[in-house]
Amino acid sequence: MRILNLLILLALACITPKKSQMNSYELNGVWIPTKQEMNGKELPATVYNNHKLTMNDSMYIFGIAQEDKGVTTYSKGKMDIYGKEGINKGKHFTAIYKLENGVLTICYNLAGDAYPEAFETTSKPTLFISVYKKE
Repeated sequence: MRILNLLILLALACITPKKSQMNSYELNGVWIPTKQEMNGKELPATVYNNHKLTMNDSMYIFGIAQEDKGVTTYSKGKMDIYGKEGINKGKHFTAIYKLENGVLTICYNLAGDAYPEAFETTSKPTLFISVYKKE
């Protein structure tokens, strides 16, 4: 009986709980921006040409030479982004995201003080939208 209890305890110890990061695995990969918007206006493609967003669970790398690195956390369509290296080192951004038909849309609040309420930036100068497709 003791051996059975020990085996049950060992089996339970080996079970890992499911991650609470909603859709985090679906976001893994290299993403190419196809559209960006700020203050209700679409940015020219020259602003984001050659940029890449690489997501690997909670780690991200962004930029042309992949100079911006950090950590992301996910929960129920919301994202917290913490810059660890590069131009956003020490910064915290909040965002909402959606993944539909292979298209990832992220609406960032560059102030980091609240999550955006919708995927629109008109009259909201701290919001920034980027639409990505997987490489």
